[in-house]
Amino acid sequence: MIFGGETERSLLQWRPRSWLFYGVGAALLVLGLAARTPVPLFLALPFLLAPLGAALLGPRQASAKIDWGVYGSEEEVTIRGQVVPSERALPPQELQLRLDRPSGLLLRAPPRFEYSEGSLSFEFFWKAHEPLIAQLPVPEVLWVDPLDLVERSIRPVAEELSIERYPPEIGRIGRVRLMRTIVLPGETRSRALGSSGEFFGLRIARPSDPPRHINWAATARSGRTWVNEFHLERTGDILLVLDLRPTGLGPEVDERIVGVARAAALGIAGAFLREKARVGVATYGEFLTAVPLGAGRAQRLRIRRVLMDSHVAPIAGPSERCAIAMRRHFRAGVTTILLASLVDEEAARLVPYLRRRGFPTVVLSPSPITAAPDPPGWGEEDLALVRRLLRLARHERIARVWKDAPVIDWEEYWSLAGFQAMLRAGLGSRRRS
Repeated sequence: MIFGGETERSLLQWRPRSWLFYGVGAALLVLGLAARTPVPLFLALPFLLAPLGAALLGPRQASAKIDWGVYGSEEEVTIRGQVVPSERALPPQELQLRLDRPSGLLLRAPPRFEYSEGSLSFEFFWKAHEPLIAQLPVPEVLWVDPLDLVERSIRPVAEELSIERYPPEIGRIGRVRLMRTIVLPGETRSRALGSSGEFFGLRIARPSDPPRHINWAATARSGRTWVNEFHLERTGDILLVLDLRPTGLGPEVDERIVGVARAAALGIAGAFLREKARVGVATYGEFLTAVPLGAGRAQRLRIRRVLMDSHVAPIAGPSERCAIAMRRHFRAGVTTILLASLVDEEAARLVPYLRRRGFPTVVLSPSPITAAPDPPGWGEEDLALVRRLLRLARHERIARVWKDAPVIDWEEYWSLAGFQAMLRAGLGSRRRS
């Protein structure tokens, strides 16, 4: 559980109406003193004392449990839940909920609140403008007095939520059988080859392990008994690389492209991890941040943590530095998916550097034409002509990159059909029976 807000005492804040009361009371007080009559003074007392009296009311150390979740599919995002106060003397009608909408989500309908005898139910209706991953913080719960003069923060007891929206093809991408399984240091390749894949790992020996499973070379090097562990279900290895370097499009467009690439990377990684593949992630801005190849649920959490912290770097590093740093974390031969916008020559230069270092690369390029906003005041014909010219210039750049690696021009963010077809045609496994 995550406890938000103040842990010991609720914070007291004045509402705008309380300042109105103070202003009216001060005006009546000045009027009574100037006119030397007690009538305005008596009229000013309720306005001056009402905010102070409201400040004495309300809970001091109350908390509220929030049971909420994310619902909807594809573009629709619905946040639904209820707030249950811990004190029975705290009526739900005096509670208010504040929830900030993450960037990348649009308002689909106004929020809805329903008060019952012991809880406050709420619904927020949003729409994902494009694929995204976002962390939804714990909402702020407030107690407001009946006159709307003061408010106190109520400590919420809830867990943060995660919003993940991907194109529908993500669920079928992981079914593609990968061609390569990279042997890491200390591992040996299995003699058995089949449609399920091949893999040998190492682990500490148990008393029940037979002698024929012992890896004597690894045991001699480490001084501890290691055994070979056969993983028949391993289907291959794949590496996702995100280009976080700034471009000439501006920070807002760059951040939007990075957000789409970040969501695609997490969706692709999760799809292959569900199929028992090993997945690694690398992000490159000025320097490289890497998550080594791994499998399982914990690997997805590690990848998600790195991707959530990935943003556009303030300084762009050279492409050669990225390729050199990747060889320190990953062995050559890993099938690599590069997510880059290919806006400038430096971004396109990263592809040949990766191939020279031994990484067979496929480029998934989010189109900056979709991310860039239309200039205001232009007509439809002018905008259509500009988009056509931009597409011609982008196709020319992509054609140059095609000499080193296949490129998927990702222009429609809610569809990965072209990328899925490329995976099946170029990365599918051709195993011996």
